[in-house]
Formats: sequence, C-alpha cells, structure tokens
Amino acid sequence: MTTPDQTQQPAVEIRDVAFSYPPSGIGEQGLEVLRGVTMRVEARSRLGILGPNGGGKSTLIKLILGMLDPSAGSIQVFGKTPNQARREGLIGYLPQRIGADLDWPLSVEQVIAMPLRAKLKPWSKLSDEDRSSIDRAIELLEVDQLRDRRIGALSGGQLQRTMIARAICTRPKLLVLDEPTLGVDIAGQQRFSSLIDTISAELGLTTIVVTHDMRALVAVADRVACLSRTLHFHDTPDGLTPAVLAQVFAHDIEPILGEVHIDAHTAVDCDDPSHAHHPDCGHDHRGGAS
Repeated sequence: MTTPDQTQQPAVEIRDVAFSYPPSGIGEQGLEVLRGVTMRVEARSRLGILGPNGGGKSTLIKLILGMLDPSAGSIQVFGKTPNQARREGLIGYLPQRIGADLDWPLSVEQVIAMPLRAKLKPWSKLSDEDRSSIDRAIELLEVDQLRDRRIGALSGGQLQRTMIARAICTRPKLLVLDEPTLGVDIAGQQRFSSLIDTISAELGLTTIVVTHDMRALVAVADRVACLSRTLHFHDTPDGLTPAVLAQVFAHDIEPILGEVHIDAHTAVDCDDPSHAHHPDCGHDHRGGAS
C-alpha cells in the first residue's frame, strides 16, 4: 500500500466538528450526534467509516456533502466548503436507499445521464465531453449490455453498478457511498470491491464508504475510521483491535450481553501521533487524526 503524500491538499479535512439536531419540542434538549470529530482524508485514499446504527455515520456524510452545516468546527473538501465542492461537481454520491428510483420509466443510460442533464438549460443537448463521460462510466461499471433496459427490470447488482455509474458520470474527485453492500452476498461484495479498485485507479478517485459491515469495509478501504458519536479510531484496518470494536459497538452489544467490560490492549504506539486514538490510550479521544 502506498502512503499518501502528506504535503498535498487533503480530499477532506474535518476539524473539531460537532453536530446536534434541534429540540423536537419546547423544553427539550437538542440531540447531540457528533462531538469533537477531527479527521484528514488524503487524496486518492479509500476510507471506510464503520460504526453502529445511530452512531453518526450518515450525519457525518451529510455534513461532508453540504446537506447539513456543523454546529461547531469546520469541513473542507479539496480546500472548498462542502456546498462549493458539490456545486462544482467534485463529489459523487451513492445514497443508501435508491428504491424510489425503480418506478421511473427510464433506461439505464438515461438514469446514468441524469446528473449531467440536470445542469443543462431546457432543450439543451449534452456536449461531446458529457457523452464521453457517460460512455466511460458505463464501460467502467460494465453495464454496456444494459443501456436500453428499464431501470426497474435490473437485478440488485445491476442496479448498484448503474447507480455508481450515475455517481461518477460528472467526473467527481470524491465518491461517497452509503452502505453500498447492504443486502449483498459475499460474492457480490467481492465484485463490488473489485469495481471500486478499478474506478478508483482509473479515475484517481478518493472514496469514502460508510458501513456497519466489517467485511465490506476491509474489502474496500485502506484507512478506517470508527465512529460512534465521536471518533474512536482512524488508522489502517490491521490496527483495529477487539477492544476498539467493543467500544464503538457497545450500545448495540449491551442489550444482548449486558454491560460490556473492555480489557483493552493497545495495537499501536499511543505516543505516536501518526497512529490512531484508542479508548485505552489515556488520551482525549473526542477526535482523532491520522
């Protein structure tokens, strides 16, 4: 694995970010979802964000996409605000739920072209460059034989590849995928991993994959961030320990096993700032930096 050049501009830089949803009623407190998250995502790296349901993963993604604004702290995407980066087409996004799209009476090629057509004035035609980008996305995601097929007639794997092609047809520099292998079997996960390898290398993409599935994360990521309201770990996958995972997923485990007692053993040197923050380091791990 190559080490990213630390001197180049990061793809995403998150500094001491917090976020709370507003109170739902008078006299109620807002819901704190994220606190003190600090993280640097290097350009052309592949980050997997792991955490329990309700741990703040989807909220962090919405902040990176500019769909929400932090309550505190700052986020930059290639040196720009998330809203600027998204407007300039620097971010491609595959949401977790795409079921509503299946009702559209559109072909695979029409669905892939939608982000590019959305930028056009009424009755304008796609440019040669846009058509080339659509063809390249179709080629990379291996859906050429499906161009004219109705989107609702696709299998789960075909639909996944089509929607990833749609996300990259705008030539983004960052691709964000939210639970992309949800409900996909092991063979499908392996195929997905191979596709991510291919498009990342071909297009020079930075990828962020959000999941609660450890197998899917290890297959596609060269860096891992463990998130449960705050950042518990940010390092390479082989640095993860059972203690870190128990800490991150404690709220999911306790209803089944009762209170979790963590006997943590450090997997890396806690005094080395280039390594992860672990719960057992004795450091303030409200945020962690790679």
